Amino acid sequence: MPFVISPMQCAIITIGDEILIGKTIDTNSAWLGRKLNDLGFDIRQIHSISDKPKEIVRALDESLEKTDLVVLTGGLGPTNDDLTKKTLLEYFGGELLLDQEILDRLEGYFKGRKIPMLEVHRQQAFQPSSSKKLINNFGSASGMWFEKDNKVIISLPGVPYETKGIMREYGFDALTAHFELPTIYHRTILTWGKGESIIAQKIEKWEEEANASGLKIAYLPSVGLVKIRISGIGDDEGIKIRVDKKAEELYQIIPRYIFGENGDSLELITGKILREKGLTVATAESCTGGYLAHKFTSVSGSSDYFKGSLIAYANDVKEKVLGVSIKDIEKYGVVSEEVVKQMAENVRMLMNSDYGIATSGIAGPDGGSDEIPVGTIWIAIASKSSVNAKLLRLGTRRINNIMTTSIICLGSLLQEMQK
Repeated sequence: MPFVISPMQCAIITIGDEILIGKTIDTNSAWLGRKLNDLGFDIRQIHSISDKPKEIVRALDESLEKTDLVVLTGGLGPTNDDLTKKTLLEYFGGELLLDQEILDRLEGYFKGRKIPMLEVHRQQAFQPSSSKKLINNFGSASGMWFEKDNKVIISLPGVPYETKGIMREYGFDALTAHFELPTIYHRTILTWGKGESIIAQKIEKWEEEANASGLKIAYLPSVGLVKIRISGIGDDEGIKIRVDKKAEELYQIIPRYIFGENGDSLELITGKILREKGLTVATAESCTGGYLAHKFTSVSGSSDYFKGSLIAYANDVKEKVLGVSIKDIEKYGVVSEEVVKQMAENVRMLMNSDYGIATSGIAGPDGGSDEIPVGTIWIAIASKSSVNAKLLRLGTRRINNIMTTSIICLGSLLQEMQK
């Protein structure tokens, strides 16, 4: 019978020295965390540990004290350094028994690929008698399901597509059948143009009301963007209604900063509006060095609206190719409103596009002066009716400045089209 604790607590443990020393990036935890949270689990902790048996046992002991579900990945391969199965056998008791179904599948797996099946592969068909098997149709190591004191421990191979395959085919259904899980519902509102602290200040009262109603608000900042996640936990459709209501309120409070939700990207939404309106855009980039063009072209089908880019990094390219006045470059400097406006307008005409976007600035970390410090960047957007420029005062980190400038250009174009 299912047992009820609301919400269920979960821990994720990734096993392997290669993760600890940075040779392998742990993508399993991020994927499992998202999927298990969507299922109704509250993810309390994520560990990355050595593949030494004592570390596995210690992590298990600590996790089982606090959580109802522990998911381990890694250490189930056929080589001598894969010790997870042996450690779990000692931890939960029982004996290793040959599972004929797994053996038959392994024999078919290797035969179909015309690869000799070695004895170490045959050993993969042995499972602890204290566990239930989770068949792996994507590799040689099957998963294992253990139960102890009404708690569940799942052990999975570390290869990401094997982890995902086992959980999709068997693991998630088994968990929903075993546990009585609450509904966890999220809406993630995506914003651009302002930092986390400014956004939080603008919606302070809204956030207080959301927290008072039992909802949880989280800010997830990245370069140039802030995600606002609204979460609710409940046992009926009411939780969805409450979360949706608070999400819609945000559109009334900070409409100019919101560009999408959940898996949207600024380049995707901007491209969608360009396509819907039958408009085109071209870029003239100096300090961003083509990154803005990359953002546009990272979207499939962007050839419908993106005409091209001219990376005018050197002054003679700005003058001779893009047609910027050398007198204005000498008088105002390349990092100036006058120059960036000409860049935007000239690339628009050169590419025969509806919009031209230009960037020019000091991305850093070197090259600044007292008059024009690092992080001083001008952007401009030219249309058939106007040319508008904006001065940005950013930091000293080069890559962040390039990324932030490109995001602000995309957002500014989106606002321009929505006027």
